[in-house]
Amino acid sequence: MAASVGTGPVETAQAVPTNNRTRLPASRVIRRIGLYLLLVAIGVVFVLPFVVLLSTALKPGHQDVFSNPPDLIPRPPIVDAFVRAWTTIEFPRYLLNSFLLIVLIVPANVVISALTAYPLATMRFRGRTLIFFGLVAAMFLPMEVMLIPQYLIVNQLGLVNTYAGVVLPNLLTVFAIFLLRQAFTSVPRELADAARIDGCNEWRVFWHVMLPVTRPTLAIVAIFGFINVWNDFLWPLVVLSDQNLYPVSLGVAYLKGIGGVDLRLMSAGTVISVIPIIVFFLILQRQIMEAAKGAVKG
Repeated sequence: MAASVGTGPVETAQAVPTNNRTRLPASRVIRRIGLYLLLVAIGVVFVLPFVVLLSTALKPGHQDVFSNPPDLIPRPPIVDAFVRAWTTIEFPRYLLNSFLLIVLIVPANVVISALTAYPLATMRFRGRTLIFFGLVAAMFLPMEVMLIPQYLIVNQLGLVNTYAGVVLPNLLTVFAIFLLRQAFTSVPRELADAARIDGCNEWRVFWHVMLPVTRPTLAIVAIFGFINVWNDFLWPLVVLSDQNLYPVSLGVAYLKGIGGVDLRLMSAGTVISVIPIIVFFLILQRQIMEAAKGAVKG
């Protein structure tokens, strides 16, 4: 009898189900839903222009492009505009030219900008602050202001109408230096000091300590560099005169001159030129997340 009485409360306690899941307050749930709705609205605002562009490229000739209300569903969808855009101009050559400029500019820009930003962030020398503020001030200068002096320099070097004339001014960007300088500044000094105590020289500290920790920022610099080079229109237009050297941005503008007011043709050409940027961003976005996780673990 005593045993049954003694075990009764224990059995009762074991029979009570345990629930570790905590219910969020109603106000917090409402705020989270509102945040998600806001993010969805922002995403729609950014994605809608591309959807309209793709819809225009896929619409058949009998469907009105400027219908009111807007009709985003092609009836039926056809790819004739993409075929005409691909064959009207030398699209493969222009894409290859842009990829060649990417290969020549983006890696060199990341490396040179990192080498420039590292001493500005970690080393102590006279005039360091003045140099940094001068670089920041240069960020506010519009591209049009720098066209004439850049062209004069490139012309004096005999690089007009060459890939080198396009590449040379883009090897170093102030925005990349600014981002990487801030990233190097945020790295704890103890990491670099520990490497120096272990016998690393300044180059090994830079290569084996600072660069791995700042991989997310390096990826961001690469993304912005890719987008800037891919979309660059004004400087290649000034330097290049040979159509065989045109990047895809000039190729799409050349397509506009050929196609006139054919909106389907222009939309198809623009979509083709945008797809590599989307693919590159998605690939490098995953690398950013992996690099960020590695930096946190380190």
